[in-house]
Amino acid sequence: TGERLTAHPRQRGYKVQSSFFHCSEDVRTASITAVGDVTCLVIDRESFKQLIGGLNDVHNRQYDSDEVKAKLQAEADFFSSVSLDDFNIICTLGMGGFSRVELVQLKNDPNRSFALKVLKKRHILDTSQQGHILSERHIMMEAHSPFIIRLYRTFRDSKYLYMLMEACLGGELWTLLRDRGSFDDSSTRFYTGCVIEALAFVHSRGIIYRDLKPENIILDHRGYAKLVDFGFAKKVGLGKKTWTFCGTPEYVAPEIILNKGHDSSADCWSLGILIFELLSGSPPFSGSDPMKTYNIILRGIDMIEFPKKITKSAANLIKRLCRLWFEGFNWDGLRLGTIEPPFTPTVDGPLDNSNFDYFPEDTEDPPPDEESGWDLEF
Repeated sequence: TGERLTAHPRQRGYKVQSSFFHCSEDVRTASITAVGDVTCLVIDRESFKQLIGGLNDVHNRQYDSDEVKAKLQAEADFFSSVSLDDFNIICTLGMGGFSRVELVQLKNDPNRSFALKVLKKRHILDTSQQGHILSERHIMMEAHSPFIIRLYRTFRDSKYLYMLMEACLGGELWTLLRDRGSFDDSSTRFYTGCVIEALAFVHSRGIIYRDLKPENIILDHRGYAKLVDFGFAKKVGLGKKTWTFCGTPEYVAPEIILNKGHDSSADCWSLGILIFELLSGSPPFSGSDPMKTYNIILRGIDMIEFPKKITKSAANLIKRLCRLWFEGFNWDGLRLGTIEPPFTPTVDGPLDNSNFDYFPEDTEDPPPDEESGWDLEF
């Protein structure tokens, strides 16, 4: 099944290995007949387009403007000239099963800091994760959205792979949720809006994210949320399906569990789970082990008792992903970064790691060399 273990303070257990629909003006010639016990959830075209926008609307947003293209070219020129020796390691921002994320500082410019993800090549090979790592690199290098963490450059040597990324020093959304217990409607709406913008970007390019959860959402210094960790993301093409079993158990969509094939709508399911967790402090589906969690998921969301703190409109969104809960939300302000976030992190300069949990220095022996060549594009 392609399962892999995830090390994280929350101890979700296993992290196991589907977009908003194309909303064009084309006239559909196909018809669909529902047979059996089927519930049809309907949203009118105008409401859908106000919430998500059409595919062309997403594609033509500010991400593809001439100004952005010029900025990207300048970045590419700069990062093509840097090497690992140009950075100092400051501290560890996070740890995973076979990787660490270090806060690094540019030696000749102390005001510039980055996040450097360091992965053990031998562990990747031993767990057959080469395809996921290469896919993650390819997708993130092309993900030029203000709601997705930027990957600027990758490096490799005989023992490790390195991913030089944007440093978002506001901390993990999971940490903030853990400390506060839950968020109110307004805060949840803001963070969910950021996630929707990120998903709309990748979905418009035929990419499914497949690992949505608070641990994979990080805050920048302003308090805006960005998606990180694209290890399970996959480019399948618009309207296509894939059958890989992957995700975090509490967030896995029923069609993935049933191996029916999944597409970007699996991300929509996970979005509903995320909203529930942000509002209540815990996901709706949870068992003592992954199989029990999957069985609970298959019973359906209607079998879950919603906490009283989740308002009726929020519950409707979770159950149907309708637009009622986002009525009046300032989407343009979100995209332009003019909305005041519900929480503004205290970030005292480019090397401030105070919004992250403490991680000890790496004292493990270096891993063995791995030079089979599968990582040449790094």
